[in-house]
Amino acid sequence: MSGTNGQGLPELKLYNTLTRAKEVFTPLDPAHVRMYVCGPTVYDFAHIGNARPVIVFDLLYRLLRHLYGADHVKYVRNITDVDDKINARAATELPGIDLNEAIARVTFTTEAQFHDDLEALGVLHPDVEPRATEHIAEMRQLIEMLVASGHAYVAEDHVLFSVPSMPDYGKLSHRPLDDMLAGARVDVAPYKKDAMDFVLWKPSKPGEPGWPSPAGIVAPGRPGWHIECSAMSWKHLGETFDIHGGGIDLVFPHHENEVAQSRCAFHTGIMAKVWMHNGFLQVEGEKMSKSLGNFITIRQLLADWPGPVLRLNMLKTHYRQPIDWTVKGLEESAKTLEQWFDAAAPDAYPRPAPAVLEALADDLNTPKAIAEMHALKDHAGKKALAGTLAFFGFEAAPLHEWAAARAPALVIPETEIEARIAERIVARQNRDWAASDRIRDELLALGVALKDNKDGTTSWEPKR
Repeated sequence: MSGTNGQGLPELKLYNTLTRAKEVFTPLDPAHVRMYVCGPTVYDFAHIGNARPVIVFDLLYRLLRHLYGADHVKYVRNITDVDDKINARAATELPGIDLNEAIARVTFTTEAQFHDDLEALGVLHPDVEPRATEHIAEMRQLIEMLVASGHAYVAEDHVLFSVPSMPDYGKLSHRPLDDMLAGARVDVAPYKKDAMDFVLWKPSKPGEPGWPSPAGIVAPGRPGWHIECSAMSWKHLGETFDIHGGGIDLVFPHHENEVAQSRCAFHTGIMAKVWMHNGFLQVEGEKMSKSLGNFITIRQLLADWPGPVLRLNMLKTHYRQPIDWTVKGLEESAKTLEQWFDAAAPDAYPRPAPAVLEALADDLNTPKAIAEMHALKDHAGKKALAGTLAFFGFEAAPLHEWAAARAPALVIPETEIEARIAERIVARQNRDWAASDRIRDELLALGVALKDNKDGTTSWEPKR
């Protein structure tokens, strides 16, 4: 059992990728808890793998707000709108207009699609959602600081970070030097002083978007990917902050390079105090890829399943573990949610159940939290279950609408169903169990399933 924070709330423990240990979370400033999570690159519909960090860190955001107060938590999730894939789609789909205008249309349309998908998944809006293109000035400023301090250099209109200038580079990913070199050599360039040096700024090619370059470079250019998040987190959270999150695929090189840029620019011992990473996602036991035909977008899944089902299915597996996304799992999640909403009281407690909260405070242990939610289905826990469902971001309406849309057409009028139910209630009051069972079975044969509990028949639904 975990301890408490002195206010009757459980003590939060989080696994820190930086230290490879689960630690008691102690914010730099309890009155101003700050979290940054890498968001999407807005060039197309987000796939289901993109949804995992969004849902995981949405749950952490909800937990932090509960523990520290909504006014004391600031959550930043960025939008990457500078990318070769965006440029290519804009040029292909909107060839007759200015490229920058075409890029703006693609990114704003895709961002709106992303927000619609997240709303269906029950995800809260972050406090700030910065776009990379709105922070070019901060990126140039960071780059100038790195050049001035000897941590970056100019070569052939590029600005590169000098990895050897940072003695403990690699501290986050804990990767052996040979592994890091193998990754760095994917981008071989003769102007690099060291194979592991990475791009902070590069010249724009003809037809690409460009901005005035830093460090005395005359040609217009564009930022490297890694500098974007360093600039946006600095702008909105400060030189150091509490939590940085994202998928495990971002640990190296993206997050490692963010650490290098930010620490060397500001001469700090940390960028973020805690680094959290969610595990990979597979589909039906295989890595998701377009070549295998199992590449699934959130929008495609929402056409067949309600958002709460997708959300629960994502949270059934602990966030640090790999997840296998299956149809069977979705069916089980739908059944679980139906049971919970059937059992939940209409009036909810304004907080999650203590046992659920304690499970979540143990490094977001959602499997244990879900087990505790199952235990709330009895009469004594129904209000707590309702409050817990609300805390998790689960809503009943999308589930009911989905069930109604899938239900077969009734072959018996609803008035007759209600009359038969009333007849059955009388039979049960008279302890005429044979008549009660006969009415139930007759209705079931007509495609109507009754829902009973110890208080009687509470509702009915068309049998699928």
